Amino acid sequence: MNPIRTLLLLASIALLSACAGKPVRDAAPPQATVVAPAPAEATSEAEVATTEVPQAAGDAVAGPATSAQDDAIVAASADNGAPTDAEDDFAALYGGTAEANANGSGAATYDPWEGFNRKVHRFNNAVDRGVARPLATAYVHVVPRFARTGISNFFSNLRSPLTVVNQLLQGHADDAWDTLGRFLMNSTLGLGGLFDPASKAMVPKRNEDFGQTLGAWGWRQSRYVELPFFGPRTVRDVFGLAGDTPLSPIRGIESDKVRIGLQGLQLVDTRAQLLSLDELRDSAVDEYTLTRDAWLQRRNYQIERDLRHDRRRHEDDEQAPIPVDAMPMPDWGR
Repeated sequence: MNPIRTLLLLASIALLSACAGKPVRDAAPPQATVVAPAPAEATSEAEVATTEVPQAAGDAVAGPATSAQDDAIVAASADNGAPTDAEDDFAALYGGTAEANANGSGAATYDPWEGFNRKVHRFNNAVDRGVARPLATAYVHVVPRFARTGISNFFSNLRSPLTVVNQLLQGHADDAWDTLGRFLMNSTLGLGGLFDPASKAMVPKRNEDFGQTLGAWGWRQSRYVELPFFGPRTVRDVFGLAGDTPLSPIRGIESDKVRIGLQGLQLVDTRAQLLSLDELRDSAVDEYTLTRDAWLQRRNYQIERDLRHDRRRHEDDEQAPIPVDAMPMPDWGR
């Protein structure tokens, strides 16, 4: 035989042997069943069946384990890294870190004047059920929805200058620029604020007052107090009312009839926005505690959000406490 042909034949045989020994990539792994030995008669068929491990179903077996490993990795990264937005919101809402609240060491409600506050709360409830709620209910039934929306937009737009000043005092010039843009857009294109083209233009909407500014400046813990007619506050927010009063555009109106009329309309509009909460309040075991805790949690959230300079949209600020210029009363200073 020709030596060259012999060498080619041997090379071909070696190549075929190498290809035959290489496993096929697409082939499924052979199914192996491992059966544990049954040393005793007490071993049941169910126990033997549970020892069978189908290797071909590797994905199904590895799924839960992989999910558990992913959860462990996420938990470890949450412990070692910066807090997430959800954790920040939780801490802001309940006045402490998530770990502190879980351990029962979160910030507690500071209400040393509870006896006095409950008496004022009963008085406010009597005024609300006798005057404010019936007026708000009649207002909702008589005034069309589009008109009520325009009135709410109008008063919300009037509070924009107050928000701009407090955002500047907190050092948030970018937020103040957004709010100023909203005010100018709604005051012109929105026909004095009756319409809200700024929201359609995706301009962020925020409300700030001097009580929030004092909280952002460091006055974090303040005792709860309920004021006649004005409702839930803290001592910090009572001082905030004094800071907001000079910036109220409605209080600058000289005519008592016009000013008191606008204040009364704003008060009824504010109360109408809270009608959806009446059923929850009426069914509460302790309505005072519900009102106090909900108000303090929301207020803590607002202040913590200001400290974090959270620039996300916050449309929930419309259900704010009674504005400083909403209480109809004569201007005794004139």
